[in-house]
Amino acid sequence: MTLLQAMYIPPAVRGFESTAPAGAVFDVAWVGEHVTTIEPCAPGTEAQGLLLPTLVDLHLHLDKTHTVHETGAANGDLFRAIEMIAQHRETWTEADLRRRMERGLQACWRSGVRALRTHLDWMGSERPLSVKVLSDLRTQWRDRLDIQWVSLTALDQFDNTTWARGMALQVKSMGGILGCFIYRNDALKRKLQSVFELATELDLDLDFHVDEGLDVDAQGLRTIAELTLAHGWQGRVVCGHACSLSVQPIEQARDTLGLLAQANITLTALPTTNLYLQGSWSETPVQRGITRLQEARQMGVRTCIASDNVADPFFPYGCYDPLEAWALGVQMAHLAPAQDWLDTVTVAPAQAMKLAWDGRLAPGCPADFVLLSAHDGLQAMTPAGRHRRIHRQGHWL
Repeated sequence: MTLLQAMYIPPAVRGFESTAPAGAVFDVAWVGEHVTTIEPCAPGTEAQGLLLPTLVDLHLHLDKTHTVHETGAANGDLFRAIEMIAQHRETWTEADLRRRMERGLQACWRSGVRALRTHLDWMGSERPLSVKVLSDLRTQWRDRLDIQWVSLTALDQFDNTTWARGMALQVKSMGGILGCFIYRNDALKRKLQSVFELATELDLDLDFHVDEGLDVDAQGLRTIAELTLAHGWQGRVVCGHACSLSVQPIEQARDTLGLLAQANITLTALPTTNLYLQGSWSETPVQRGITRLQEARQMGVRTCIASDNVADPFFPYGCYDPLEAWALGVQMAHLAPAQDWLDTVTVAPAQAMKLAWDGRLAPGCPADFVLLSAHDGLQAMTPAGRHRRIHRQGHWL
């Protein structure tokens, strides 16, 4: 038996009943790869660390990663970034993709990530090379990382129904999730209807980039919620970005979020990329670009925070550490207490990905931990507090 003594376990990731107060600390014991007991310490015992389940990153772009030194940075221009990566995509080779994507997976592993979902650009008529490379990497990493992938296609491409169905069939055959990019498209509902028809016909989950801008009239998120309910696809849809929700009148935003809650849609905030891409670059920006996380949680919507782009034209900085994205999101969106939002990078994305373990720490759960040097949520907001040790599959990495 192995024992960690006096661990602070945030209530947001507890899967056990306890009459101990929220700030209590616990002794955690395990044998082999599973937790055996979690027992409260005597009142007044000081925490020796903050214990989390291993992390889950719900929204990444492994095919684009580590390209910024060749593409340059878009400096806040989303559509310029799309053009830059489209030009660079023409140069991608299997060896180049494997090197860059492997670098991203290694960084995830070192940060304490156990599962991730990456979007892969699918813009042409042929299956992208990145899908083959990721399939190989999923096999290579299957004992360490649970990897899901999403096809990322412009919504307007679904107007070509023959092409779209052929693409969706390939996504199905390769174990993927159907996705697309939506932003103020003409005939939005008709085109989205085609996406939902393919998803329901082929039994595919959906994951959307939606309303990634600060235009009040962007209605993609609401339309997705309405179609999810109409097609009975509750619990099978994830929506990322939804920046426009932040600038819409509060009653309108709450009404949309109420539909998301009814449709059991997961809302994913991407604070790094959206802080970089949204708002003015000619003066100090006032708008922050992050979606309405507080209101979403109040309305009963599952909320997640994810890392998004790393070292590409969409976000030239960054790293593969969900706790960095969490800390930035806490500051951007005024999420308090900070520790109450640690489920956005652990439990909530695990549930959205339908993982076997929902990430709550409890007797019988995997002994897969991230042990932070922080003693509470406030210290976890500091770089020193996020220093960590990682326990996976029966041993410390």
